[in-house]
Amino acid sequence: MLTITKSSELREFCERAANEKYITIDTEFLRERTYFSKLCLVQLAFPGVENQNAVIVDTLASNLDLSPLYELFKNQNIVKVFHAARQDLEIFYLDSGIFPYPLFDTQIAAMVCGFGDQVAYETLVRQLAKQTLDKSSRFTDWSHRPLTDAQKKYALADVTHLRVIYEILSDKLEKTGRLKWVEEELKNLVSPEIYDVNPKNSWRRLKTKSNSRRFLGLVASLAEFRENFAQTKNIPRNRVIKDDALLELASNKPKNLDELSKSRLLLREARKGEVASGLLAAIEKGLNIPDLELPEKKEKLDKVFVNSALSDLLKVLLKSCSESAGVASKLIASAGDLDALAAGDRSIAALSGWRYEVFGQSALELCDGKIGLSVRGTKVKTFQL
Repeated sequence: MLTITKSSELREFCERAANEKYITIDTEFLRERTYFSKLCLVQLAFPGVENQNAVIVDTLASNLDLSPLYELFKNQNIVKVFHAARQDLEIFYLDSGIFPYPLFDTQIAAMVCGFGDQVAYETLVRQLAKQTLDKSSRFTDWSHRPLTDAQKKYALADVTHLRVIYEILSDKLEKTGRLKWVEEELKNLVSPEIYDVNPKNSWRRLKTKSNSRRFLGLVASLAEFRENFAQTKNIPRNRVIKDDALLELASNKPKNLDELSKSRLLLREARKGEVASGLLAAIEKGLNIPDLELPEKKEKLDKVFVNSALSDLLKVLLKSCSESAGVASKLIASAGDLDALAAGDRSIAALSGWRYEVFGQSALELCDGKIGLSVRGTKVKTFQL
């Protein structure tokens, strides 16, 4: 099992890989105690058998330069294959500003091929590669050196079996004409907005019941401080202040350390020092935001306007269409999408692209009273009205 620790070794491997049609990629990282993921390993493999043409890149090796890998990522002639790629893409994008492209995600492809919602890699290894995974190193500390043979074997299996899975799924997609369906989904994965870590936008991830713009201004100011502090110290944001405590402070608006210390939910470490002073400064800043500059929350769908009976019928139709097409229903539309559709929203993703063919057109006909649903044996069928 080859472990790459030198830039020259990585460059040589990438030059060989550049002549292939695809390369499989996976990472091992730690994030429990840091804001940014700590990349510990990158596993790579191009076509071959068993551990042939497969390597482990020790990203913690001193002076290892990942530039050859990033150059390979930009090579348009090679498909970069991942399973559940989002976290891997985030690591590479934040480190280099580059997305591997063209891209193939076997989890998305499996959903399009009828393997259910968010199918696990282990399942695909068992069903398609006809192998079993040794899970003993699953929760290992990947930053510890030296790596054991068991760790290396586990890490390499994430890219060697992936070759077989990719070839089977891509062949199936070609034969069924659904490769473009997967390509549509993958465009969302290479959108920089998904990986935005701008502190000014961090408040949007918080769930609040209040629509008060002043309250939202306080939430935004506190969230921006938390994000800046967490990024600077490279610690998880909840180590600074948890969501519920942040919302409590936005509601109570303490003006000094004494008032701040009365917060029920605040961590002990946040009641003093630079975190406490930062929180108080953020509250003062939020209180002084001009009215015209206060943030607004996007209006959620008003349940009053949702036709619940129609929403239930759409759920039945979705299940029927997903089963007929052999596609995971969650990939087509979410429960929220169906509620929006039942309330008259015609901007949901299920009404465009391949989803329209599979479900959207029938859904619109059901909403417009042009078709009905009937049961024949164990199948739900549509009929014209």
